[in-house]
Amino acid sequence: MTEPAATPAPDSGPSLTPAPERSRVIVVGTDGSAHARRAVLFALREAQLRGVPVRAVCAYDFTPDRYSAYGWMTVPNPASEIVTQLRDTALADVGATIEELRAELGGPHVDVEVVAQQGRPAEVLLAQAAHAGLLVVGSRGSGLWGRLTLGSTSTEVVHHAHVPVVVVPATADVPGDD
Repeated sequence: MTEPAATPAPDSGPSLTPAPERSRVIVVGTDGSAHARRAVLFALREAQLRGVPVRAVCAYDFTPDRYSAYGWMTVPNPASEIVTQLRDTALADVGATIEELRAELGGPHVDVEVVAQQGRPAEVLLAQAAHAGLLVVGSRGSGLWGRLTLGSTSTEVVHHAHVPVVVVPATADVPGDD
């Protein structure tokens, strides 16, 4: 006598398995520098290949209390207005750069979300990339001395990210960068 074939259990809801990296957003850090521009270009190209969106993140670290001892906080705008101006300027600049790079790159359209957030750049990038498929940052190329004296966003995210990280060096040959 043969046993009846086992019936699969009914679907018990969504899977808890994380989505494959190739299907998740690519987060790229940008600060308006030439190094960051190359990182954005890399992220856009990689997003085209993967068919995923990009989140371009510009972090700005402005804490008025940190600078008040220097006496320069006597500007007519209250600190909250300065922070708002920083955010608005960052959003406009990053948005313009994205459009320019999209035009240069051509190919399939990539959806891009632009985020400008106050905070230390590495902390902001790590938080924004917590569920990303990839985190892309540029390198200023300051070498060991620069990392020791100035700190380095790229070094910090490489050591603390829980997602794959690409550091685009200043001399990288990025596809689409003519």
